[in-house]
Amino acid sequence: MAVPIVLVALSAVSSREALNRFPKPPVPEEFSADTLVSFFRATGTAAALGNSVLAGLYTVFWSLVVGAPAGYALARYAFRGRDAYQVFVLLVRALPIVVLSVPLATIFLRLHIYDTVLAVTLVHTVLALPTTVLITASIFVAVPADLEEAARVFGCTRWQAARRVVVPLALPGLAASSIFTFVLSWNEILGATVVTLSHRTLPAQVLTALGEASTPYRFAGGFALIVPALLFILVMRRYLVNMWGTTLR
Repeated sequence: MAVPIVLVALSAVSSREALNRFPKPPVPEEFSADTLVSFFRATGTAAALGNSVLAGLYTVFWSLVVGAPAGYALARYAFRGRDAYQVFVLLVRALPIVVLSVPLATIFLRLHIYDTVLAVTLVHTVLALPTTVLITASIFVAVPADLEEAARVFGCTRWQAARRVVVPLALPGLAASSIFTFVLSWNEILGATVVTLSHRTLPAQVLTALGEASTPYRFAGGFALIVPALLFILVMRRYLVNMWGTTLR
């Protein structure tokens, strides 16, 4: 699994002469930032990078605003149809992205929000909500309900008990869920390609340019898309493992 990542990274920091040389050495004899600089100077790359960051941040915000309360309700309340609701939430992830993106693109055209960051945000929020709801539900289940009840005994309202007791204890798990959502938004390509035309995200921009792009551009684009996922794995590894009930030592 690491071989393609290493090869893409080495090619991204190689000079153009080294990329065109045949046979290529396993390790470049000289390193250069020209490939990466040319990639980020390409038309539309900087704007696409900004769109990806904005779409990712907005997706995290709306996923938590909508999904965290739903996860809290699943963790704290026993209501009729709770299990069926969880299965229904998962059905969204079972549908192919094309099934969702094409009708959404039609709706966005009628609402005059097609080809905007808002359109990408809505698509990515739909994709991220099932994961956010189920992850936050498992996080809130791990927070003892007795602590919340004790806070209410001492005069806190339900909202104050949740804000002062539950949220601080669940914050590491919420952070892990947020970064998971951001990476999902960052790596999503097809939906962003369907609902945008001139305001694409970085993955969509790279995908549409691959057919006419040079070899250095392709390696630099692949490297730019890999880095966020690697940072996510390195930074959030402990939170993700602990969230699944295993202690990482």
